[in-house]
Amino acid sequence: MIRKFILIFFLSNLTAYSQNCNNIFSGKVIDFHDGSPLIGAIIVSNDSDILIQTDLDGNFSISNLCEKTYEFKVSHPSCISMKYKIKIKGNKRKNLRLEHHIEELNEVSIYGESNDEDSKTLLENKISAETIDDYSNSTLGDLLNNLSGISSYNTGNTIVKPIINGLHSSRVLVINNGVKMEDQDWGAEHAPNIDINSIENLKLIKGAGLLEYSGSALGGIIITEPLKIDVKDSIYGKTILSGSTNGKGSTVSSKLTKTYSNGWYASSHISYKYYGDFKTADYILSNTGTREKNGSFRIGFNKFSYGLELYYSKFNNQTGILRASHAHSAQDIIRAINSSIPLVINDFTYNIKAPKQKFSHSLIKLKGFKWYNDIGKLSFQYDFQKNRRFEYDIRRGSDKYKPSTDLKLRTHSIKFDFLSSLNNNLKLKTGISGRYQNNFPDPNTGIRRIIPDYDKFDLAIYATMDYSLNKEFILEAGGRFDYTYMDVFKYYKTSLWNSRGYNFLFDDLIVNELTNQILINSKRNFKNFSATIGMSYDFKNNNKILFNYTLASRIPNPAELYSEGLHHSSARIEVGDLRFNSELGHKLTFSYMQNNKKFKFLLNPFVNFAKDFILIEPSKIEQTIRGIFQVWEYKQTDAQLSGIDFDLTYFLNEYFSFKNQTSLIKGYDLKENEPLINLPPVNTKNEIVYNNLKLNNLKLKLQSEYVFRQNEYPNNNFEVFIPISETFELLNISEPPKAYHILNLNSSIDFSFFNNSKLNLTFKINNVLNISYRNYLNRLRYFSHDLGRNFIINLKLNY
Repeated sequence: MIRKFILIFFLSNLTAYSQNCNNIFSGKVIDFHDGSPLIGAIIVSNDSDILIQTDLDGNFSISNLCEKTYEFKVSHPSCISMKYKIKIKGNKRKNLRLEHHIEELNEVSIYGESNDEDSKTLLENKISAETIDDYSNSTLGDLLNNLSGISSYNTGNTIVKPIINGLHSSRVLVINNGVKMEDQDWGAEHAPNIDINSIENLKLIKGAGLLEYSGSALGGIIITEPLKIDVKDSIYGKTILSGSTNGKGSTVSSKLTKTYSNGWYASSHISYKYYGDFKTADYILSNTGTREKNGSFRIGFNKFSYGLELYYSKFNNQTGILRASHAHSAQDIIRAINSSIPLVINDFTYNIKAPKQKFSHSLIKLKGFKWYNDIGKLSFQYDFQKNRRFEYDIRRGSDKYKPSTDLKLRTHSIKFDFLSSLNNNLKLKTGISGRYQNNFPDPNTGIRRIIPDYDKFDLAIYATMDYSLNKEFILEAGGRFDYTYMDVFKYYKTSLWNSRGYNFLFDDLIVNELTNQILINSKRNFKNFSATIGMSYDFKNNNKILFNYTLASRIPNPAELYSEGLHHSSARIEVGDLRFNSELGHKLTFSYMQNNKKFKFLLNPFVNFAKDFILIEPSKIEQTIRGIFQVWEYKQTDAQLSGIDFDLTYFLNEYFSFKNQTSLIKGYDLKENEPLINLPPVNTKNEIVYNNLKLNNLKLKLQSEYVFRQNEYPNNNFEVFIPISETFELLNISEPPKAYHILNLNSSIDFSFFNNSKLNLTFKINNVLNISYRNYLNRLRYFSHDLGRNFIINLKLNY
C-alpha cells in the first residue's frame, strides 16, 4: 500500500515537472467602444510573477506560460480595471477591452476637440453644460442661437423653432435621449417639446449625414443627451433657481443621480416655469404668459459588456398667443399692421386666455446593448411617444372654453443597431428600424379639422462606415433606404376639391360625398434613398479640414399634403397639395478649422440644391364665420440655398479674449427666380470676455449683436377689399423690418459651499439699452415689437 502511494506521488510530480510552460499569450488592450489601442495599460497576475505594460500600439506579449487557467488584472488611467480568466493551451492571442472614460470638459468648444463624434466628416457644434444651465429659463431655440448658422423662427418670444442654414420644422431632426421626437413639428408655431433643464449635452450637425437617425434632415440634426453615468458609488445632483424681470417670473429645476460600483444607477429630474405677460421697451405684450411642468426618470445598469435602461419623461406647457395678433376683419388686419403699437394692450397679468395653446408630451424608452468580443456591439431600443395638443381660439357662449383644435399623436418605434470594428482602421455600423404612428384630430371641437386622421408606417435600413487611411486621413460613407406608407381619411370642401382639379386627378379616392364636403381615403407610399460621403484630414499644425456631400430625401409631411382649414394658433388658413412628391436635397459642406493657444478659427461654407422643395407663402385673405384670415398655400419648386458661417476666438492674454460669430445665407426659388421667404438676414455677434480662474472663476461678457435688414425677399403683398369704404388697400406683409443692434451683458462667479459643493451665481442683462426693434423671423412682427430689457439672475448649486 505504501509502495503504491509513493509511486502515485512520484508520477504526479513527474507529470507536473514535464508540463509545457513555453506558451505565449499576446494581443492588444483596446477601448471597449471604438477599438482604439490603449497605450501604457498594465497587466498583472496574482498567481505568477507577471507584470507587463502595453506598447505604443496597445500590444502586449506574455511568454513562458504553463497550460492552465490564469487570472489577469488589466488597468489603465481613466479606466475601470477589469479581470480576465484566460485558459492557456498552446499559444493564444486575444484582445482585452477596457471601458475608457474621457474626462468631461467644463466647456466643449465647437472646434471638434471631442472624441465622441457621431460623424467624422461633418462639423459637430457643441454647447457646454455651463451655457445650457445659463439658459434655464429659456427655450431650446434660444439656446441654439449661441451657434453660428443657427437662427430661430418665432411666434412671439416663447414659441421658438430652430433654423439651421435657413431650414426648419420637418427638415430639422431633434433627437432627445436617443429618440426621434414626434411632436407635430409641421406647425410654424409648434416648438420642440423638450425641457431645456433635462439636457446635459447638446450637439448640432448641419446636414443629414447621420443616417442612423434619418435621411430627411435637409437642415440638420439636434442631439440632446442626459447626464453620462459613472460606474462608481456616488450620489450627486444640482438645483437651479432662475428669476427674470421681463415676465416677472421664475424657473426652478433639480436633478439627483445615484450610482453604484456594480453598474446600477437611477436618476430623476423635475422643473417648473411660471411667467406672466412679457413686455417690449414701451408696452405690455398682452396674453403672452407661459407655464411649464416637467419631469423625467431613468433607471438601469451598465456592465460595460451589456446594459439596460428604462427612461420616462413628461413635458407640459401652456402658452398664450399675443391677443392683438387675432384680427376679425380686413380693416382690422390693415390697422394692426400699419399701427406702431398693438391694437390690444392690457395691464400686466399672469392669466393666460384664448388665443393660447396647451400641449403635453410623454416619452417612454427601453434600450439595451450587448458587446460581443472581437465582433461588435448590438443595440436595441423601443420607444413610445404620446403627444396631445390643444389650440384655443376666441370663442363665445358654451364653446368659450372648448379647444378649437385637439390633436392626439401616438408613435411606436423600434430599432436594432450593430457597430463593428472590422479592423483597427475600418468601422461599420448597420441598423434597421420600424415605426407606427397614429394621428387623431378630435371632431368634438365643433370646428373643421386642419390635419386629417392617418396611420403611418415607416421601415428603414442603413449602413455607414469610416475608414482611417492613417492617423490624419479619414473617409466616411453611408446609405439609407426608407419606405413609408400612409393611410389617410380627410374631409375636403367640395368647392376647393373641384377648384384644384382634384375631381379629375383623384376621383378614385372619394369615399363619400355630402352636401358641401367630400370624404376621401388616400393611400400613399414613398420609397426614398439617402446617402453620404465625406473625408477629413488633420494636419499636424493644428489645422483640420472636413468635406461632406449628402443626398437627403424627405417625404411631404401630412400638413403639406392634406392641410385645408384654419390653423388657429397661427391665425391663418393653410392649404396643402395632394400632388406633392418627396423633396430631394444635395448638400455640399466644407469646414476649415485652426486651433492653437492664441486663437481658434472656423470657416464653414455650404451649398444646398433642393428639387421639389416645399414652402408655404401667403396668397390672399378669406372671410370665415370666425373672422377674416390670411390664406397661406404650400407649393413645390426647386430651390438653392448657400451661405457661410464664421467663428473666431482670439485670446488677448491670460484673462481677456475676443469672439466673433458671423453668418450669411442666400436662398432662391429657381422656378420663380425670386428669393425664398423667411430666410435669416446677415447677422454678426462680437463678444469681449474676461475670465479670472484665480478670482472664483469670475467671468464678465459683453456681447454686441447686429442683425442686418433682410434685403432679399419675395413680394407676397396683395390688395384686400374694405367693405366700409368700398375700396381696395394694399396688405404689406412682405417688407422686412429695419436692422437692429442690441447689447447683452453676462457675468458669473463660483463659491465653495459645504461638503465640497459649489454655488454658481449668474447675472445677465439682455437688451441692455432697452432698444425697440422687430425681428424679421418673428411671425408676430406685424403686430408688436420684440422683447425689451430683461434682468436675469441664476443660482446654481452643484452637490
